[in-house]
Amino acid sequence: MSALCRDCFHRGDFERRCPTCGSPRIVAHAELDSLSIAHMDCDAFYASVEKRDRPELRDLPVIVGGGRRGVVTTCCYIARINGVRSAMPMFKAIKACPQAVIIKPDFAKYRTESRRIMAMMADLTPLVQPLSLDEAWMDLSGTERLHGATPAETLARLQTLIEEEVGITVSIGLAANKFLAKIASDLDKPRGFSVIGAEAADFLAKKPVGILPGVGPAMVSSLESSNFITVGDIARADIKDLAARFGPNGLRLHALAHGRDTRVVNPDQVRKSISAETTFNEDLRKQSDLEEQLPWLAEKVGRQARAGNVAGRVVTLKLRGADFKIITRRKTLPVPTQTTRSILAISKELLAAELKSGGANRSWRLIGVGITDLIEPQDVEDDFFGGDERRTLAGEKTADAIRARFGALALTSARALRGKSSAQD
Repeated sequence: MSALCRDCFHRGDFERRCPTCGSPRIVAHAELDSLSIAHMDCDAFYASVEKRDRPELRDLPVIVGGGRRGVVTTCCYIARINGVRSAMPMFKAIKACPQAVIIKPDFAKYRTESRRIMAMMADLTPLVQPLSLDEAWMDLSGTERLHGATPAETLARLQTLIEEEVGITVSIGLAANKFLAKIASDLDKPRGFSVIGAEAADFLAKKPVGILPGVGPAMVSSLESSNFITVGDIARADIKDLAARFGPNGLRLHALAHGRDTRVVNPDQVRKSISAETTFNEDLRKQSDLEEQLPWLAEKVGRQARAGNVAGRVVTLKLRGADFKIITRRKTLPVPTQTTRSILAISKELLAAELKSGGANRSWRLIGVGITDLIEPQDVEDDFFGGDERRTLAGEKTADAIRARFGALALTSARALRGKSSAQD
């Protein structure tokens, strides 16, 4: 059994405590020295950054989220012990943990810290694929000579470096592929380091099917209705039967159920979507009131798309009712876009269609706008939406440059300001 102490980095054949420093923070596995695909996940990232900046909050439950009508963005582990969860309505979170300290998200600060952490990872390998601000995959294959250490030791040292220099903790998962590495990183949070090797199929067998990537609530229901309750049920199924029932997705599920994942760590993979949303101070019903929120949301999405040099093939509209049920509507565009004008036009169209089909009789507490199916923008056709999309894009990029120099409010439409002032960001 190969083992590594995560405090002094002593290596050897031990399982309980380090024979050199006595630390119990040991990671031991028969394949520890041969695995090289890792997933790094920051522990309660936003809440951890806030606690770092306000040490007096260290032993208190902290919730990062919107106002009383918003939802929990994230929360610390103390709050989780009290029953608080991400995406929980704030009023429920406050009821579960009334002593919690509520902090409004500061995404500019979180993005800064994320860039610091990603840069530390990139110093170790060029093969870093971020999933979000607080998590990423790494492929450390072939780095042993460069760092004079196995991938496992390099990752343990990275974990310590982040804790010392950034002031937050992270958890590491090490495995043979991306799927297993991501599962491993969640096994021993916070400040964990877990390994999944050849035992993957046995480990997965009793897990619910929802643990598989790409299996959401609808797919879980479909699988369970076909008597696939656990991952082991899928692994034992005839592959031809799975293909007949679920098409190509059945083949993918069968491979995952056996712990197989052929996806590579791709640092060039772009974000899958860009979105912005807001929760209202009071539920809205009128179409005019809902439309008032769209300009500044579309502006925010368009600005992010242009800054990231991506364009979306699909515009999405998200609505959350007073009953907290979410409705998502989408439209595929003939030409990808990154302009605020096009995003706003389509989101208005989607909203009008939804309200006309029955949504006008409902009360809404949240609205969101986004673009998905992102690509790097190519030349935009002049006749898109019957106007000059290229000219619009040039104008919006000029406006972005002015905002970058003189501040975000230097060029903002009155409609956008009016909508933003009546909502919780």
